[in-house]
Amino acid sequence: MWFRKSLFSKLLVGILISTIVPIAVSIVILYESTSNSVQDQYIELNQQSMKSSAHYLKRYLDDLDQIALSFYFDSVLMDYLRSGTDDYQKRIYLTNQMYAISKERSEIRAVRYADSLTGDVFANSEIFHIGEEDMLASGCTPDTDPHGWSETHGYEVVQMNGESLLAFHKHIIDYPDTALLGILSIYVGPEGYEEFIRPIAGTASDAKGYEWLLIREDQQVLYASDRTADTALQSILGMDKHDQGDGFRELSTQGIEGVIVYVTDSYKHIPLTLATWIPSSVIHESANQALKQSLVVPIILIAIVGIASFILFYALMAPIKRLVRNVANVKSGNFEMPPIPNRVDELGMLEKRFHSMVRNLDRLMNQEYRTQLELSTARLKMLQAQINPHFLYNTLQSIGTMALRHGVPEVRDKLAELGAIMRYSMDIKSETVQLKKEIEHIEQYLSLQIGRFKNKLSYTLTCPPEAMCIEVPKMILQPLVENSIVHGLERGTGTGTLHIGIERMESSLTIRVMDNGKGIDPDTIHRIELAYGSSSPQVQGEGIGLLNVLERLRLRYGTAFTWNIRSIPYQATVITLRIPIESEHKMGVRSDESVDRG
Repeated sequence: MWFRKSLFSKLLVGILISTIVPIAVSIVILYESTSNSVQDQYIELNQQSMKSSAHYLKRYLDDLDQIALSFYFDSVLMDYLRSGTDDYQKRIYLTNQMYAISKERSEIRAVRYADSLTGDVFANSEIFHIGEEDMLASGCTPDTDPHGWSETHGYEVVQMNGESLLAFHKHIIDYPDTALLGILSIYVGPEGYEEFIRPIAGTASDAKGYEWLLIREDQQVLYASDRTADTALQSILGMDKHDQGDGFRELSTQGIEGVIVYVTDSYKHIPLTLATWIPSSVIHESANQALKQSLVVPIILIAIVGIASFILFYALMAPIKRLVRNVANVKSGNFEMPPIPNRVDELGMLEKRFHSMVRNLDRLMNQEYRTQLELSTARLKMLQAQINPHFLYNTLQSIGTMALRHGVPEVRDKLAELGAIMRYSMDIKSETVQLKKEIEHIEQYLSLQIGRFKNKLSYTLTCPPEAMCIEVPKMILQPLVENSIVHGLERGTGTGTLHIGIERMESSLTIRVMDNGKGIDPDTIHRIELAYGSSSPQVQGEGIGLLNVLERLRLRYGTAFTWNIRSIPYQATVITLRIPIESEHKMGVRSDESVDRG
């Protein structure tokens, strides 16, 4: 019964039967540990091989140095070099000597001697391409170009005839004196030193690895088994002149993951770096072989778990599929549910709850339908009770005509102003208007207020002509003027003066509304400042109209809009708005827009 009633128990039994996760984890751990061990072995093996290669490479450089020292064992040659003269016999003898040096080793491509006393350059080369022998036969001495010689002193890599050569520069000194007689340069091809580097590749099986030999502090690439990988080596290895010792780094070159192993050494203070790149496939080859042998038993276990899981979940999916079909029927509008088997586990309870939910949904939809019918009827009655604004405008116009017929033009004018105000305020199609329309609206509003207050209210309005065509949000002046009249003048002495001043700056418009009424107390100003920008403003009374204007301007202009309030009761209450100018249509403006009414 416990097993039949609990879906969790069924899933738990399935998970216990399934051993895929622990088997997979054990395989991953075994694979990682084996791979790391193999990688460490390959790194150590390559480092030992490269240390041996560095030893033989330094011995090879010593042999080159001995070749250069052959100048000192030829007394006739040294006499010629000390003479500082330029004669035919000296040239023949020196040329023969360089020819003999070039024939001592097959990898020597060229020999060059620059005489520091005469400035002459002697060269012998097996490279007979046009221009190359001229390059070898021309040059300079330390006297004429000391900076150039200091840069190439010792060993360097030069490009000649499409290959990288090792250039060895030896100073010929007139011992025991310290005078520099000249500089002997020997250019050696790669076959002389690549035999010391090639054995590194043997540690990387038959995979396509890469090997490099770098010299000097600026890490010049003297040898590279594949030139396409030079850029990856320089950018990823990134060792500076202070780096010493051995190491390795993981990197990807030409889209293949691998490990670069390097060893640093030096020869006569010249840094030497040997590096090799081992593909990850080589490192993981041994681990993969062990993994293949150990995968037989896990595969059998996984097959058993798969069959058992298939049978288990097939039994569990039957009620779920039935529930999905019932959901599809409800979606199509069919609320008739077929009978369900008497199950006592979680899936059986789910089906029963779903049937109950469908019955409740059917009942609620019927109620919602009736509610919508009643709501539609109420809306129809509300529409029938609404007054058409055009009917109101036409009625006001008829009353104005009657007043004109009876000789009362003032009544007709006031009705026209009231109609214009209503038409302007009830027009919801446009959110922004030109400033001149907003001014016309406020003038009509103030005209009605002056008619109401008689001689107790006067106002002035100033605006430069160039600001009239600036687009501003609609209905931003009337709430401020209405606040000044209702809360400032009516609740004050009952009389007063109102001033509306508009100024245009370079990129903003400043609007000031000032009155000499009762003013705004500091507490109200503080509440307005706190409510400004709040999601739930709590300002009532005289501040609500002003706050609505401020919020509209904030939502439109953001932080570019600023405002402030200054109030001295019965002297001056000034509300200042600074609005950024968005756009301006160049239209005709009036020559004088200053107004003074009383």
